[in-house]
Amino acid sequence: MIDQATIQKIFDAADIYEVVSDFVHLKKRGVNYVGCCPFHNEKTGSFTVSPAKGIYKCFGCGKGGNAVNFIMEHEQMSYVEALRYLAARYNITIEEKELSEEEKKEKSERESMLIVTNYAEQFFVDQLLHTDEGKSVGLSYLHKRGLDLTTIEKFGLGYCPEKWDGLTQSALSSGYKKEYLVKTGLTIESEKGLFDRFRARVIFPIRDIAGKIIAFGGRIMTNDKKSAKYLNSPESEIYHKSRTLYGIYFAKKSIVQHNRCYLVEGYLDVISFHRKGIENTVASSGTSLTIEQIRLIRRLTPNVTIIYDGDAAGIKASLRGIDLVLEEGLNVRVVLLPDGEDPDSFSQSRSPQELSDYIAQHETDFINFKTRLLLGQAGSDPIEKARLITDIVRSISLIPDNITRSVYIRETATQMQVEESILYNEIARIRTGKNAEAAHYNYIVRHELNPSVKKTPPTPASTDNLCETEEMVLIRYLLLFGNQELYEDSRNGFPYSVSVGEYIIEELAEDDLELFHPGLCEIQKEYRIHYKTAGFIPAKFFSGHTNPQISSTVASILSEPYELSKMWTGDSTALKEETVLSELLPKVVDNYKMRRLEIMTREADNKILELQNSGKSNEILPWIIKKSTINRIRAKLNEKLGRTGIK
Repeated sequence: MIDQATIQKIFDAADIYEVVSDFVHLKKRGVNYVGCCPFHNEKTGSFTVSPAKGIYKCFGCGKGGNAVNFIMEHEQMSYVEALRYLAARYNITIEEKELSEEEKKEKSERESMLIVTNYAEQFFVDQLLHTDEGKSVGLSYLHKRGLDLTTIEKFGLGYCPEKWDGLTQSALSSGYKKEYLVKTGLTIESEKGLFDRFRARVIFPIRDIAGKIIAFGGRIMTNDKKSAKYLNSPESEIYHKSRTLYGIYFAKKSIVQHNRCYLVEGYLDVISFHRKGIENTVASSGTSLTIEQIRLIRRLTPNVTIIYDGDAAGIKASLRGIDLVLEEGLNVRVVLLPDGEDPDSFSQSRSPQELSDYIAQHETDFINFKTRLLLGQAGSDPIEKARLITDIVRSISLIPDNITRSVYIRETATQMQVEESILYNEIARIRTGKNAEAAHYNYIVRHELNPSVKKTPPTPASTDNLCETEEMVLIRYLLLFGNQELYEDSRNGFPYSVSVGEYIIEELAEDDLELFHPGLCEIQKEYRIHYKTAGFIPAKFFSGHTNPQISSTVASILSEPYELSKMWTGDSTALKEETVLSELLPKVVDNYKMRRLEIMTREADNKILELQNSGKSNEILPWIIKKSTINRIRAKLNEKLGRTGIK
């Protein structure tokens, strides 16, 4: 569906740092950038981005690749979807062709649901802006809330008419299937027929971090007291409320730029803050904060400021969210708005500068916030005060970093007039208990519920693994130094420069050796095709390869800190590889050949034994001849490598 020239344009335009920075907070370290891996749960960054090589690599979970691989993995997209995403990001035009009926059928359920939600958003927008009902009911409400057309269009706000099945009938008549209308929750099916879930509501589209519309929220416009004021799409294949933050798509760049995320509660809170220029704002959409939402924020920044309105009862119910944020290793600050204000109303009555100033002046750490909030209840009652201290200490015990915990312990001891040693002892007791409980749970799961874990002996290493190191090294040399001259030779009476790549490819071809590892073998084959082509740059060609498995493998190889001088010479001094290639590379190739001969010898021995045991002695002779040939080759290699004897 996308021609090769366009694909190459996308690969050339996609800057790995820019692409990853949309989702991960990166810090410069030398020539590379590091951050916390978005693919597994970690608190210390082992995720590295190399702009020079055009790759990313996590040394924790092992994932790596180019910009397309990253989008595929992070956004759970297909290869073509990832290309389209990057094309849109870099304003590259893709000439689409009309899908055949067969291709339409091959679209996944997820893709079909996203197509339906995209249609629904267009329908809701059209109803809001171009119908009398939408203008008089929905648009007038949004204007009263202080929203202009620019903001309404940015967030894709819309209106669902009061008619029972307005959206449903429009979608069906446009060719969209009832199945996906129901699965996305846009349509409810009952004994009485089909009707719209969001009828008579102002609509707030909910986007994922990549901007795809995955759900909707609707605010009722009628006086029906039996209906909820706000209604969300139900959980579905494309929408999981606990993993979603409203506004994350529009906020992600600002979060990374400012290295801070402001967390509010509702749709209008987010929109109002964005209107005032505080675009690094997201909402949990009225749900209790979840681990998944916190980890989504942590991909972009370790710093979170939670903004609460003046409702003390609501704040107390939300304190668990602070504990979750602390436990995930984020830095938490809190802003408490005046009584009777919420982020929406408060921002409406202030200029952007006044709003920013208020936040800066009233931000406080969670210790001060929690103490002020609960101390009023405790009063002079020593029992209540003890409970307050215990509550705060439990929160501190959740913090994974020792130094941060120590700072908070000192601050709490000062504020509450308690000896630090008492607090340290209490935290040690809590953390020891928690660790013991976790260890016990892991033991039960591993040994009691799954006894096969302790009974299954370790699987012996495959003989193929004997060559894994050598094959990785050979491919790494091809990628990094393939075009570099290894030595000068003479061919047909003329001087001839032999490159590293040519030497490796021809040495392997001389003995008909294909690499064992399937992914590395594919690189070897493609290298063989292209290495004499003018302008061929191996690292760039393979790190930007259209096969995601190849580009991911290359990212891993280029990211690994091999020190070949130590591996092959035993020298404890790290040498620059390119300065010793002429000495090291022949050793690498010959050692690889020796490994392959060892495997071939074992294979011949096993086959001879098998034939003897099965009484097929007449089939043994070819294997004996093969083993004799192998031994002669090994003898020559041993002599070349300065060894004696045949093992």
